[in-house]
Amino acid sequence: MNTLNNKRILLGITGSIAAYKSAELTRRLKEHGAEVRVVMTQAATRFITPLTLQALSGHPVHTNLLDASAEAAMGHIELARWTDLILIAPSSADFLARLTAGRADDLLSAICLASHSPIALAPAMNQGMWNNQATQSNVLTLQQRDFYFIGPDHGSQACGETGPGRMLEPEQIIHQTMSLFIGGTLADKRLVITAGPTREPIDPVRYISNRSSGKMGFAIAEAAAEAGANVTLICGPVQLSTPDHIKRIDVETASHMHQAVIDNMQTCDIFVATAAVADYRPGLQSVNKIKKHQDEMQLNLIKTPDILSAVASLINAPFTVGFAAETENLLDYAHNKLQQKKLDMIVANQVGPSAGFDQDNNELDILWQDGHIHLDLNSKKTLARDLIKIIAERINAIDTTQNTGLKTRK
Repeated sequence: MNTLNNKRILLGITGSIAAYKSAELTRRLKEHGAEVRVVMTQAATRFITPLTLQALSGHPVHTNLLDASAEAAMGHIELARWTDLILIAPSSADFLARLTAGRADDLLSAICLASHSPIALAPAMNQGMWNNQATQSNVLTLQQRDFYFIGPDHGSQACGETGPGRMLEPEQIIHQTMSLFIGGTLADKRLVITAGPTREPIDPVRYISNRSSGKMGFAIAEAAAEAGANVTLICGPVQLSTPDHIKRIDVETASHMHQAVIDNMQTCDIFVATAAVADYRPGLQSVNKIKKHQDEMQLNLIKTPDILSAVASLINAPFTVGFAAETENLLDYAHNKLQQKKLDMIVANQVGPSAGFDQDNNELDILWQDGHIHLDLNSKKTLARDLIKIIAERINAIDTTQNTGLKTRK
């Protein structure tokens, strides 16, 4: 499985002679389907030119903390939200120390401090610097903060010495980077997810629908597949490409989506309902286009099937996750929906002119019977991975409870 396909990788390059390997690393990341943005420290530009990395990545290289061309001159926040993974290769001893201290006075360190994405470090330094007690203390601290270390290797170094501290070769870094996206927390689980809007026809030309883009649902489907789940994605009309290793079923109306969901429930372990399903459909669909003869026209609307309730009420219901998109009283409405529909979990998000639909970023509140987690504003891909992690933790907790004979969910 190529786990780097369509991943957003922010490649950080710091001041080390090993910076020349970053050119090959950039090329290899691109070959594996990743989208790469490069950030260089000022010291890194002494070893390899930004122009080289720009040519290889296909994007401008970022070097300045305060960039007048960036949105609101806050480029570090834009990049921190954009990336799925920050990979710093090479990572010098000085930069490890800066990360440990929480420094943010250059662009790369500021991005690391602002980002919620995973950060992987490929150290490159003299063996004496690597073995120094200060460096080892910094490494231990960063590991405790969930930074990932890729290497270093043991071998001959540019200074003529031999020992640990040599940066791994690009192909080795690629291999270990790919492993960071293989979660396995939902291995062998079968997950069905709905995404996007539905369309309820009025006549052959017009329909009732909503502004859902399907981006959140597709991101969750991709994150679930990364975590090892067997994913079936049932989606309404959207303009999105299907993530790798996912079975996609396209539908149009709420009735079509309901039938597709029920057809896939027999072997389903987890059901996630992100789709914005129309609550009502026209009672009668005109065979021909309705002409504009009168100043007013009345539509008789009929309730559509409640897909979420139908799944949650099944005798052998899967772990059922609903979504609540609200314009007001977010947590109250979400909690009521959790109780009324007897869900295992509900994910709530505020929608409006600048939030929720059609946006690449979002923030979520995740509620279950006796718990609540808030996820701050971030990219939908990052939020999706966090949500899948929480779902896996809840399922594992339920499995443990069942195995000990204690009271189970619902």
